[in-house]
Amino acid sequence: MKTSADVFFLSAGGEQRLCLLHAPAVPPRSRVLYVHPFAEEMNKSRRMAALACRALAEAGHAVLQMDLRGCGDSSADFGDASWSDWRADVRLGLECLDARLPDAVQAPLWLWGLRAGCLLAAADWGRPVNYLFWQPMTNGKLALQQFLRLKLAAEMAGGTNKGLMEQMKTELAAGRPVDVAGYRLGAPLALGLESAKLAPAGTPGRLEWLELSTREDAALTPVSEQTIKAWQDAGWAVRPQIVQGPGFWTTSEIELAPALIARTVEAMS
Repeated sequence: MKTSADVFFLSAGGEQRLCLLHAPAVPPRSRVLYVHPFAEEMNKSRRMAALACRALAEAGHAVLQMDLRGCGDSSADFGDASWSDWRADVRLGLECLDARLPDAVQAPLWLWGLRAGCLLAAADWGRPVNYLFWQPMTNGKLALQQFLRLKLAAEMAGGTNKGLMEQMKTELAAGRPVDVAGYRLGAPLALGLESAKLAPAGTPGRLEWLELSTREDAALTPVSEQTIKAWQDAGWAVRPQIVQGPGFWTTSEIELAPALIARTVEAMS
């Protein structure tokens, strides 16, 4: 199926958000908003996200990519962004899909998150939505700790990391930013991430939960199983799957997981 991609900027409070809309040549079978992961994981994942967007568009889905505030080619610096800014950007993306695809407003609406993007996507948006989660992070506190540990690892060789984690947490709690792995992390973003949980909200719908592993005998972790059960208990139709492939969001070189893209298209169909 022939598809097209439209690049444009959305206005947001005097700023701009870079967007890329992948639209099929026929009326879309669904509308999808991609919510990218945190910090450097976003850059490592760009290639995979782009290939998946094209594959979904070829399968008849309209997919919107947006660089959140302070990320990529959108306005502001990373250190200026807050968790509430990013929530507002997700809402802006949903409204953009309504405006850009007025003839498809009855098509199912999906939020597709990767890693910490799943924490951002999981909320009550005041309308029915389905979810596609790639390697979801279930707890924002753990996500923040993993990010802060990047600085601990960088300082370890010099033996200067003693007490560094507590020092960074103290700075953030006091409203001051910290510098980690080339990113200035502001307190409003850090504290918002820390309080986020992958909990069900809004009208129950579908949830496609896809995790990656290079092991043949891989199984869901107990944390994933507990989180999935909470969504199921809330009425969501959850289908978890483990797919063979590398953790492309964190590898030193850009890597791909073609099986994840194929399984995603199959799941969305």
